[in-house]
Amino acid sequence: MTLRLYDTATRSVRDFVPREAGKVGVYLCGLTLQAPPHIGHLRSGVNYDVLRRWLLAHGLEVRFIRNLTDIDDKILVKAVEGDLPYWSIAYANELKLTAAYRALNVLSPTYEPRATGHIPEMQQLIAKLIDTGHAYPAADGSGDVYFDVLSWPAYGTLSNQSPTDMQPAGDAPDRCKRDPRDFALWKGVKPGEPADAYWPSPWGRGRPGWHIECSAMCWRYLGAEFDIHGGGLDLTFPHHENELAQSQAAGLPFARYWVHHGLLNIGGAKMGKSCGNSLDLAYVDSLGVRPVELRYYYAAAHYRSVIDYSEDALREAAVAYRRIEGFVQRATEQIGAGQLGAVPTAFAAAMDDDLNTSAALAVLHEAVRDGNTALTGGDDVTVRTALGQVRAMLDILGVDPLDPAWTDGGGADDLRAVVDSLVALALEQRAQARSRRDWSAADAVRDQLKQAGVVVEDTPHGPRWTIGEQN
Repeated sequence: MTLRLYDTATRSVRDFVPREAGKVGVYLCGLTLQAPPHIGHLRSGVNYDVLRRWLLAHGLEVRFIRNLTDIDDKILVKAVEGDLPYWSIAYANELKLTAAYRALNVLSPTYEPRATGHIPEMQQLIAKLIDTGHAYPAADGSGDVYFDVLSWPAYGTLSNQSPTDMQPAGDAPDRCKRDPRDFALWKGVKPGEPADAYWPSPWGRGRPGWHIECSAMCWRYLGAEFDIHGGGLDLTFPHHENELAQSQAAGLPFARYWVHHGLLNIGGAKMGKSCGNSLDLAYVDSLGVRPVELRYYYAAAHYRSVIDYSEDALREAAVAYRRIEGFVQRATEQIGAGQLGAVPTAFAAAMDDDLNTSAALAVLHEAVRDGNTALTGGDDVTVRTALGQVRAMLDILGVDPLDPAWTDGGGADDLRAVVDSLVALALEQRAQARSRRDWSAADAVRDQLKQAGVVVEDTPHGPRWTIGEQN
C-alpha cells in the first residue's frame, strides 16, 4: 500500500507497512470517564474513524481497540464528593460518550475494553517488571509499586526529551520513590477513598496506575506487537512515554507507529471541564449545527493541526457542507442515489499523504462544482459519475448525506422524525392552497416555515426542504 503516516517516535512521515499482510491492529486511547465528553474529546473519535475508514478502503482488515478508563483518581474524587459508587459515575459517562460517538457516525470499535476488566493482565505485567528489575514495591509498606525510570535507558525517546529535564511524576509522594520521576504502576489502598475501588494483589490491596492500564489492554487485544497506537498530542508525555517504557521493559515490542492528533482549543487554551471552557454536542445543536456538520468541521482540518474553536468557523463549515449536501440531494432527485463510485486519484493521493484531508476536500469540492455544472446542463452521465465520486469521498470522511447513519440513525432521530412530520403537514397544506390557486395562503405557509428555519425549494420533482440558509 502507499499510505504514509507521521510517526511521533521517529518524528517523520513514514511508509505504513502492516506487521501482518492484510491486517492492521490499532489502539486508540479512549476517555477517562470522570465527566461527560466535550467536543474536544470527540475530535479524537472522528480523526481515528477517518483513519480506520481509509485503512478499510485499502482492503485491510482492521482490529480497532478503543479503551475506557473507568478507575482513576479523578473518578474516585467525584465518587467521594457525590457519595456515589465510582462505577456509577464511569458508566453514566460511558453511555453519554457512546451516544455522542453514535451521533457523529463513528464506527463502533472492534472491542471497547474497560480498565477494570483487565486487572489480572496488569498484575502480570507489573510482576514481570519487578522480576526484571524495572519496578519495585514501595519500601514504606503502602502497597504502591513504581516503575524505575532510570533503569530504562530509552526513557524519553518518544517525547524527545531527557529524564534530567523532566518534572516529578506527581502521582504519589516522592518519599515512597527512588526517584521523583518514577511513576505508579499499582496504588495501595488509601484512607478516605471508596472501599470497593480496590483489588487483591501480591503487593497488597490496591488499584492500577493509569499508564499500566493501556499497556495491559493493548497486550490483551492486539498482542505483544501491533501496528498503530493513537491518541491526543497531550498524551505523548507522560502517558504514552510511560506506556512505551513499561511495555518494552516487560518484553513487549509494542506499537510500530505512534499517531497523535492535534487538540481542539478554545481561546488559545486546551478545552476541558477543569478549565471551565468545554462545549458539548447539546451546545453545538443550540447553534443550529447538526452532528454531520460538526464531523465535517473536524475533518476539514488536518488531524495533526490545532483547531482553535470559533462559532464563525463552525458555521462556515456547516454552510460548506450544506453546499455539498445540496448537490447530493439534487443529483439524487434527478438520477437516483446510484452506487458509490471510485474515489478520484487526487483524493486518494491526498489521503495517502498522512491523511491530508484539507487537500482531499479540495478534490471533493471540485467534483461538486463539476456535478453542479452538469446538473444545470442536463448531462446525466456526468452527474452520475460526479455523484458516485462525491459520495465515495464523503463516505471515507463519514459524512455521506445518504448514509443510513444520518438518514435513519443518530442521536437526533426522534426529533428529526417529528420535524419531518410537521413539515410534511405544512407542505401538504401549501400544496392544497396552490391547487386551488390560493397563492397568498401558499406563500404564507412558505414564509412561516422560513421563519422557523425551514427553507422550501420547488423542484421538478416536488418541493424539497432543508434546515438553514438556502445556498
